[in-house]
Amino acid sequence: MHVLKACCKLEMIKMVKVGVIGGSGYVGGELLRLLLFHPKVEVTLVTSDKYAGEYVFTVHPNLRGVAQLKFVPLNIQNIKDNCEIVFTAVPHGAAVKLVPKLLDLGLKVIDMSADFRLKNPDDYPKWYGWRHPCPELLKEAVYGLPELHREELKNARLIACPGCMATATILGLAPIIKEGLIDRDKIIVDVKIGSSGAGAKPSLASHHPERFGGVRAYNVINHRHIAEIEQELNLLSISPVKVAFTPHAVNMVRGILATIHGFQTREITMGDVWRAYRSMYGTEPFIRLVKYKKGLYQLPDPKVVIGTNFCDIGFELDPRANRILVLSAIDNLLKGAAGQGVQCFNIMMGFDEKIGLEHPGFHPV
Repeated sequence: MHVLKACCKLEMIKMVKVGVIGGSGYVGGELLRLLLFHPKVEVTLVTSDKYAGEYVFTVHPNLRGVAQLKFVPLNIQNIKDNCEIVFTAVPHGAAVKLVPKLLDLGLKVIDMSADFRLKNPDDYPKWYGWRHPCPELLKEAVYGLPELHREELKNARLIACPGCMATATILGLAPIIKEGLIDRDKIIVDVKIGSSGAGAKPSLASHHPERFGGVRAYNVINHRHIAEIEQELNLLSISPVKVAFTPHAVNMVRGILATIHGFQTREITMGDVWRAYRSMYGTEPFIRLVKYKKGLYQLPDPKVVIGTNFCDIGFELDPRANRILVLSAIDNLLKGAAGQGVQCFNIMMGFDEKIGLEHPGFHPV
């Protein structure tokens, strides 16, 4: 009897062995920050060929004193021997070469790249400029947006986490698309994003003197995130959705604000809009509806969600222009990447999806 109780107790505290592949970037760093404090996770391995042999805190100084992990080079056998689940935080186009090998080892994979987000193989040449070598995996991969795919995530072995700007846009639009409150063929999305969205590898566009003090539109038409935005919204729509989407690089490090313009299909009230959002998001742990009449932050502001897995959504009616205005704010590195990945991990493992993510942001920041 005592032996049985002891075994049950050990089983209850069994930790999941998790590896982070490509752990030296901003998303990799945020994954480590979350996973190292996750009560059901043991981080067993972090890879980086560039920084192999260096302590993780050399690259992610906020983790100094938190972990004595060192980066190791990418080695498939080492991953097999030490991990049950891996997060792949490698560049777009690199994951597609690695993920099939990991799956063949029997590992579960949560991929942070764009390599498995799109269901139609023909979309990859159009939006990414290369033909997908593993179209069969596109059918299997589950798009990692819990608010839309929670049940599928429970049995997934490959999760394709959404793009950060796609996350903010889809979550902002989903309820009013589902309820048919706006013209599905006339949607305009204007996104502002912080510099960390460009990743840790510097470029002229992310160089501080070039970026500071500016608001720079880029990829002003046909941005890659349109593909996954339309793909996911079409799942909720009775007719094809068309989105006009333009991002802007702005003078902040973290955060996204999506300003979404939809045009009414019929006369609606603010009560109709509230019902649409509450119906879809009323029990969602990381969606906050923000439309308040007091204080400074009456509508979503990315500053308020920095460091959190929340998506704040607010809205307003504009009768003069027959418009519904929606504002959607997230931290691009959390709900737009690492936080959402951990939320998907929790669902995949049958854990409470809030574990490791239940903290508010900072104010001021």
